[in-house]
Amino acid sequence: MKFNVSSTKLFAQLQALSRVIASKNSLAILEDVLFDLNGQVLTMTASDGETTIRTALDVENAEGNGKVAFGAKLMLETLKEFPEQPLSFQIDDQNYSLNITSSNGTYSFVGQNGNEYPEMVVEDEQNNTFTMGADVLLNAINKTIFCTADDELRPVMNGIYFDLQNDHITMVATDAHRLVRYSNSSIHADQPLSFILPKKPAILLKNVLSKEAEDVVVTFGARNAKFEFGRTLIVCRQIEGRFPNYNAVIPQNNQNKVVIDRMTLINACKRVAVFANTGTSLLKLALSENQLTISAQDIDFSTSAEETVACSYAATPMAIGFKAPFLIEILGQIESDEVMLELSDPARAGLILPVENKEEEDVLMLLMPMLLND
Repeated sequence: MKFNVSSTKLFAQLQALSRVIASKNSLAILEDVLFDLNGQVLTMTASDGETTIRTALDVENAEGNGKVAFGAKLMLETLKEFPEQPLSFQIDDQNYSLNITSSNGTYSFVGQNGNEYPEMVVEDEQNNTFTMGADVLLNAINKTIFCTADDELRPVMNGIYFDLQNDHITMVATDAHRLVRYSNSSIHADQPLSFILPKKPAILLKNVLSKEAEDVVVTFGARNAKFEFGRTLIVCRQIEGRFPNYNAVIPQNNQNKVVIDRMTLINACKRVAVFANTGTSLLKLALSENQLTISAQDIDFSTSAEETVACSYAATPMAIGFKAPFLIEILGQIESDEVMLELSDPARAGLILPVENKEEEDVLMLLMPMLLND
């Protein structure tokens, strides 16, 4: 087999594919990328055994068809040093050796029989399908993925929950300290459906969707989920289990509501958080009429800080504690210029909402409080 291909286009594709390859694999061939040449199209596949990504690239002057697998790391290390130029690939069908010829050099690899590469997971018999815009899926993943957990005892918390209803889709992530609920009314389903997308394929989608403007066709059954867009296909094993009833933990009828400029609050929190105890990272937020006082202290080092910012608040004065990194990260994921904090009492979760949502979107973020010493 032989073909010519752009060095930068091939490198970009391989870089996206390589993110799925695990550092330790049950099969040595899973450290490779599978090349499948068919006519003038080169299809490339990478997998870790549970998540598989496949993409295609047009090549020129192709001769022959076949499959061969090459080590992803060595291929990437070689290609990343090339400026944009056509590369000539020549593969021996008998011993799977590869010669890459550039404008001023030749590079040799030894591959493996591509027919030994594991097949992509078989489709489930009962499949459900829906379509969503690539921008919608990317935005939803960006809004939720930071709240996924790394909990071996509760694996259902280690992914993003897709909850489809007749008139909207809701995507939820939580690590038991924080929760994000993202809803979009542009996605519809004929009947209620749900599945849990693991964190790793979600990160893969986040990395490749940024370059896509097409719709994403999502297909899922009892065990697997498939995302297809453009010339890219991602198939993964779902997380099995029942996701927690997220609506039950969202407090209702919060009587204390404060509206504040988002960047003002973020910057104040960042400055004051420097003085928080390194073990707890506790920030105290004290609300009084039209002002919010943010304070922190570290008794061990006799340091403290306090800052007061203007806000819109007319309810009963109250104080509540939050973990600084969690609060700052949540505020950073909201795009609205102003945010609303809905609070009930210092022992119950606080809600952080954008004052203005994008069209057809609804975003809610929840943060559990920390116990105040005073």
